[in-house]
Amino acid sequence: MYNPKDIIDLIAGNVRKTRNPFGMPKPVVNNWWKKATVPREGDTLLFTGLMYQFMPYIEKSTHYLERLEDTFLARFIRFGKFAPKRLSGLGLAFMTSRKEKKKFNGMLQNITKILTKSNVDFYYNPKLDNYSGILLYDLGDQESFVEHARYVVAKLKQAGVKKLITVDPHTTYAMKVLFPKYTGETFEVKTYFELVNFKSSNGNGRVTLHDPCFYGRYLELADVPQKVLKGLGVECVPVKNSGLFTNCCGGPAESISPKLSSEVANRRIGELESTGEPIIAMCPICFGNLKRAGADVEDLSTLIARCAE
Repeated sequence: MYNPKDIIDLIAGNVRKTRNPFGMPKPVVNNWWKKATVPREGDTLLFTGLMYQFMPYIEKSTHYLERLEDTFLARFIRFGKFAPKRLSGLGLAFMTSRKEKKKFNGMLQNITKILTKSNVDFYYNPKLDNYSGILLYDLGDQESFVEHARYVVAKLKQAGVKKLITVDPHTTYAMKVLFPKYTGETFEVKTYFELVNFKSSNGNGRVTLHDPCFYGRYLELADVPQKVLKGLGVECVPVKNSGLFTNCCGGPAESISPKLSSEVANRRIGELESTGEPIIAMCPICFGNLKRAGADVEDLSTLIARCAE
């Protein structure tokens, strides 16, 4: 296990300098919209929080953290905070495969197709779409989280944004619960799957739906995707430990201990695979962590978008 303070200091320093945990310029991270048909004006801002965009870099950095964990080299991670942020961030971007970036960008493009099919009045502005800072909160650096949250809120307020559509549980929890609590500012927040409004004859079969902690335990939204899929002709089979009692996928503990994260993920995979049906995740962190531990998993957005065709 890495020294948590070393990891927190590294992430917090990157967020302060570049507004994201990897130290990369936002245009490098966030370019999925360039190949998507998305409105630039509308009633509600699609706010991704950049979580899907970060996943290829999370996977690549976790790969290296896993190799160095519990070796003598692990102690040198503390010096990462002294490296030039943008230089190290661009290095990570260069080492990350284009295929992985395209995969996660495709999930966001699927979400825009779902919203369009559902006749949702939404728009996307990359300048207003910022990282929520949720990992800082998860790791216990409340001070840095609040500082960053105020920055994000200021940008949204200046643009007159009042309604948000979120795409992952971490960002949803941050915008719906943490931002009002720590900044005093409230937005009307809906997840994209709460807005699905179409019927389909393309959906069939049975799936195993993994409830992420934030949707299952804290926001109590686990029943919504099940109802959506049922309306599309897809049955969600019962899973041991779901909803309010869902088990964690192991993330985002991978930033502190990839080995511990894998152990937790393997336990969850055992529960999910016991159904014998395809596994569906609705969180990029869950998707990546379960995939890294060997599970065959598909994102909810991919399944719903397939039904929308």
